[in-house]
Amino acid sequence: MSQLNHQATRRNVMAAGLGLVAATATLSLIPTAQAAATKQPPRGKDTMSSGTITTSDGTQIFYKDWGTGQPIVFHHGWPLSADDWDAQMLFFLNEGFRVIAHDRRGHGRSSQTANGNDMDTYAADMAALADHLDLKGAIHVGHSTGGGEVARYVAQYGGKGRVSKAVLIGAVPPVMVKSASNPGGLPIEVFDGFRAALAANRAQFFHDIPAGPFYGFNRPGAKISQGVIENWWRQGMMGGAKAHYDCIKAFSETDFTEDLKKIDVPVLVMHGEDDQIVPIADSALLSSKLLKKGTLKVYKGLPHGMATTHADIINTDLLAFFKA
Repeated sequence: MSQLNHQATRRNVMAAGLGLVAATATLSLIPTAQAAATKQPPRGKDTMSSGTITTSDGTQIFYKDWGTGQPIVFHHGWPLSADDWDAQMLFFLNEGFRVIAHDRRGHGRSSQTANGNDMDTYAADMAALADHLDLKGAIHVGHSTGGGEVARYVAQYGGKGRVSKAVLIGAVPPVMVKSASNPGGLPIEVFDGFRAALAANRAQFFHDIPAGPFYGFNRPGAKISQGVIENWWRQGMMGGAKAHYDCIKAFSETDFTEDLKKIDVPVLVMHGEDDQIVPIADSALLSSKLLKKGTLKVYKGLPHGMATTHADIINTDLLAFFKA
């Protein structure tokens, strides 16, 4: 019995010793890992990096910055993140472009802000990022709320060669909410319903949107992707509830009419005919007429989230516009 106890004690000592060695080895790697995370790699053909900038009000904005060549900046929709552009980022990286996407304040990995959740601040945040990355001749692509952000940014900050072209995909401009000056818009009650659903049960609301109208999965015969639904939910739940709540007002009530009129670079307006989130009649069909150099492309039967569900079609058309 004493021999068994001796053997057990010896095994315990050996196990403790191996654990100490492993722990010591792990701890020795921590400074190296931290240094690697903060060090910015030199730009080159295969550069793929991410980081954050801090804006003047202390907000941290997360961004991805991959590759070299002419920069393309992708602006995501509500309530998502830079990850919503995976299909475009990878495609255009392989086409030789420098691809950049950021998480809007209050969204994704950026600060969960209580203030500044409005289009003027979103555009100012983008301007700070563009300065940090020294972007020149960039192409800005915005989807949905991101389209509004693009319109405001290009109009206010796009001069002096900073922006060469822009794209609005399923975008909210000129203005979504119904009013005396915009009789074709959606009633304010629609957006009040969004706010009520978010406040009551954000997790369920952020499941119902992608499972239903966002990707057209509520249409008869739709090819439903559970992974796409879950990825939308994942991105949405990463952000802050207060910022998402405030952003509903920003995307629905901001009037971009004067922004669109001011833009003097070529703009491609892409919109799904079956967009159930941003109806085409009061958005793309109007925006394309307000732009000085606007081109409208309508996609029969395609949904709001067509850049994901039909990435092959959208990417091909984007590439043609970029190279034109």
